[in-house]
Amino acid sequence: MESMVEHPTTAWDAMPDGNVFYRRLQLYSIAGKVPNLNDYVVAGCRNGGPIALMRDPSKLVAIGRAGPASSRSQIQVHSPAGEGILLLNWDQGRIVRFGWTYDERLAVLNEEGTYRLYDLQGEYQQFSLGTEAAEMGIIDARIHENGFVALSGSLALLEVKDWEGVRPLTLANPALTEPPHAWAVIPPDQNISRHVEVLLSVDNTIIVVDNLESVDQRISRGPFTRVSPSPNGRLLALLNSHGLLWVVSTDFQRSLAEFDTQTVSADSPVSQVEWCGNDAILVTWNNLALLVGPSGDTLRYLYFGAVVAVTEVDGVRVISRDVCDLIQKVPASTLSVFRPGSTSPAAILFDAWESFTQRSPKADESIRNIRPDLAAAVNECIDAAGCEWEPYWQRKLLSAAKFGWSFLDLYNPNDFVAMGQALRVLNAVHYYEVGMPITYLQYQLASPLHLISRLTARNLHLLALRISTFLSLKADVVLKHWASMKIARSKPMAGDDKDQELCQLIVDKFGKFGNGEVNYADIARRAWEVGRGGLATKLLDHEPRASNQVPLLLTMKEDRLALLKAVDSGDTDLVYHVLLHLHKHLSLGDFFRLIEDGGQSLAPASRLLQVYAREQNKEMLRDFYYSDDRRVESAVLALEEASRMTDQAAVITSVKAAEKFFSEDKDRHFEAKMMDENARLLAVQQQLEKDVQGNAKFFSLSVSETIRACVMNGMSNRADRVKSDFKVPDKRFWHIKLRALIALRDFEALETFARSKRSPIGYEVFVRQLVEAGHSREATTYVVRCDAPKRVELYVLCNDWQAAGRECKERGDKNGLEQLKRRCPNSLIARDLERLATSMR
Repeated sequence: MESMVEHPTTAWDAMPDGNVFYRRLQLYSIAGKVPNLNDYVVAGCRNGGPIALMRDPSKLVAIGRAGPASSRSQIQVHSPAGEGILLLNWDQGRIVRFGWTYDERLAVLNEEGTYRLYDLQGEYQQFSLGTEAAEMGIIDARIHENGFVALSGSLALLEVKDWEGVRPLTLANPALTEPPHAWAVIPPDQNISRHVEVLLSVDNTIIVVDNLESVDQRISRGPFTRVSPSPNGRLLALLNSHGLLWVVSTDFQRSLAEFDTQTVSADSPVSQVEWCGNDAILVTWNNLALLVGPSGDTLRYLYFGAVVAVTEVDGVRVISRDVCDLIQKVPASTLSVFRPGSTSPAAILFDAWESFTQRSPKADESIRNIRPDLAAAVNECIDAAGCEWEPYWQRKLLSAAKFGWSFLDLYNPNDFVAMGQALRVLNAVHYYEVGMPITYLQYQLASPLHLISRLTARNLHLLALRISTFLSLKADVVLKHWASMKIARSKPMAGDDKDQELCQLIVDKFGKFGNGEVNYADIARRAWEVGRGGLATKLLDHEPRASNQVPLLLTMKEDRLALLKAVDSGDTDLVYHVLLHLHKHLSLGDFFRLIEDGGQSLAPASRLLQVYAREQNKEMLRDFYYSDDRRVESAVLALEEASRMTDQAAVITSVKAAEKFFSEDKDRHFEAKMMDENARLLAVQQQLEKDVQGNAKFFSLSVSETIRACVMNGMSNRADRVKSDFKVPDKRFWHIKLRALIALRDFEALETFARSKRSPIGYEVFVRQLVEAGHSREATTYVVRCDAPKRVELYVLCNDWQAAGRECKERGDKNGLEQLKRRCPNSLIARDLERLATSMR
């Protein structure tokens, strides 16, 4: 096996100074899988992503040579292994620029300011830069992973942040009179200001533009035909029209290197200037790629035909018609282990492992020599394993690390285990059928979840699911995407059998791999979007959370089922949400009929609706009662409304309405009669107020209060009429009028009233009421009309002791007179009573 695998150093090339090494790793052989790249505009996705190709409209291509795929406006998408992933037909005008987002979607922008985001299944979202951009046109753009900057026909710069279709932001005016010779953008995440920066090559200088200002850097080495910022945004590679490559910091304060590309014997102009990591630059021509190091040293790499370079964070991916390579600086750990003549602890540990496998005693001696640095050597071997492409060398390096680890008393194996897991994942996605040559550093920076989402987007669900399980990550994203694609690709059939089979298949998978954490509502929504309503309903039956079920059921017009689910959940807020949604979107009749037909199952919803309507919408409550034939509730509601009204006519109308509702219920005759009398009373009171011209209040008073008010306002005849109209008993009427006249202190009218006929309430009440009101003298005149046995006490009540004594004398009641003497308040009254007693002897 070892004889078949080349040693890692065979791919190394040393810079002329001999201290820095770069390596070219052949990732895939792609001969015959991609067309001639010289005839295409190519955009590569970072982190081992795919490449997109569109025929270059500026070049003439023979039809037979181009092939049928290039005969129309199309975009081809290939994996780095050359496998075809997607073929897009474009029909939206001339394409200005296309590029890749961070989540591996293809952004395509046309000259009218319309841009689309394609996933790797061909589905897209379409957005626009606005009417102004459409009118002025777009002449160029630069796309980065989290947005893009477009150059309009008016030479204004428009920035789009993220990929949510937000309105573009106009950057500071660079005052251009013509399009720049070349330009580039530094994304916000690579800029210390966290705002995008645009670098424009104008005349002989560079203008830096952000959202606040436009600054001329006042350099005179241009014009520049290539502007390329480094992956970390700190350095800038500039190629001017004379072929001079200049590396400078992005603040233009430090010049790092220069190289004259005209010294290279190339038969074509420069194609690309791309960064190899953050410390070298790759300049490409047809058949040639030249790596320029930090100090201007170079390495030449020969290819057949056109070359496309894609900058990576730790190198540069180079694609030609035959191969896909990765050129990168040899990592420090790899260099430490494999550099010829290396005496580092890691190299000695690796050599000790080799000796141990050959049963050589040299292994023990080597371990003894590096014993103080053994832990560091183990860590370096583990790190070197992550930097190797071939599994053979990965295993050897990890075995060497494990061998050294066995000699340590204390060692945390977490890094070793994590590296083993990561390499298994990476080797799986490196396979040519997957074609994702992501390095360990890229994997660490992007996270395993991002890798899983990329695999899912390519419909590699089984691999994504296995990786999720292997790394103990949640598989819900993978399962959701798998189910969505399964639904979209399955053909709807008549009947429920196919829907039931597909639903059961999805439920089984979710139950096996989802651990009960997958949201069925998301899958049901996808089924609804593709016209599978029955399947959507069946899937929702398996969703345990009503808050996820109900919104989709409302969208699907499953109104009754949505309300039932909300009621069953016991969540009043959710029930109110459904009720208000249905009230807004259904006719009033259909809305009430839905609730009424629900019977006891929707009774809680009915009660909640009444509570809401009573507080917020009385009109709706009135309509609901009417539609549900609830006459008593309608009458009570009418009376409640009448109690809050100020307009007298409206109050009378509401009371009459209540009387009508009560009369329609055969068990409510009494209430109907009361409402009729109340309406008549209100009408009388309304007339009384008119008669007194509003100087007294009658409206809404009771019958008794109305009679009293009439007496108090000198309307005794009207009081008598109210008595007769509403059949007020004589006793009550006399009590009311008595109190009213006493309150008025109209004693003449009181006397007239007392003599009008025999009092049905007697005259004792006259005496007591007058005394209570403080009119004792007037009260004594009514004592003689009272029953004889009560007169003495009534005279005493009126404080007329002499009259009480005379009453006792007339009755011959000596004992009563003696009691009066004992009770009298003073001696004068006692003397008078004594004389009366003496006269009786």
